[in-house]
Amino acid sequence: MKPLSIAYSPCPNDTFVFHALAHGLVPGAPPVEVTYADVDVTNTAAEQGAFDIVKVSYAALPWLLDQYALLPCGGALGRGCGPLVLTRGERALPAGATVAVPGDRTTAYLLFRLWSEGFAPGEIRVMPFHTIMPAVRDGEVDAGLVIHEARFTYPRYELHAVADLGDWWEGETGLPIPLGAILARRDLAGFTHEELAGHIRASVRAAWADPDATRPYVAAHAQEMDREVADAHIALYVNDFTEDLGDAGFAAADALLGRAAAAGFTPPLPRPLR
Repeated sequence: MKPLSIAYSPCPNDTFVFHALAHGLVPGAPPVEVTYADVDVTNTAAEQGAFDIVKVSYAALPWLLDQYALLPCGGALGRGCGPLVLTRGERALPAGATVAVPGDRTTAYLLFRLWSEGFAPGEIRVMPFHTIMPAVRDGEVDAGLVIHEARFTYPRYELHAVADLGDWWEGETGLPIPLGAILARRDLAGFTHEELAGHIRASVRAAWADPDATRPYVAAHAQEMDREVADAHIALYVNDFTEDLGDAGFAAADALLGRAAAAGFTPPLPRPLR
């Protein structure tokens, strides 16, 4: 059987979730060929239909749903896990600030745009997310929009969080924060989306049942991250919504993308999410 191509990030939450699937440990699941890439890369690659299954930003879905279907599991959505806006010492985002962001179609940047409507940054600069905090610390940019384990590590760079966009979003909507989505091509032959979702759920449950089995795989791709940070990262981003989006998860994604379209930041969704 030809392997399915799958792309997700090397971050601990993704390698934890997909450990069993990537290693052929899910009974009945197809073999997969894994590509590791940051979400800004997968957002762009998915527009070209480059992978059978792919982790992308929810913010990119308006450009992708004609080719891909949203799977109701495996992604990153939750509470208390939103992006942070960091500065060196300012207690508010300074006028005309140069802001580094991890991608122009990331959920983090979309939340930033919704939060900062009426504020005109001097420049938005797209940078790999792991370079953003050093750039803020070193004065290359005035502020940075950070994601992932940066929630736990930014004090090491002597930076200050001027906004938690997750807190803002939850206060505005009462909904969880939709960050990363798992998509599957609509034209896949031999597998239904329901079957693929079942295999991903089985991979999630296997990781929860035996987290120690995932540790070598997580550590191998964690870019020298401390084990304690990797564990905190997994605990925050792998949650009940990873197993099943449920009504609240779909409502959160609809709310985010509905607001984005109304503000003119994204096109309307070409299809319903489910």
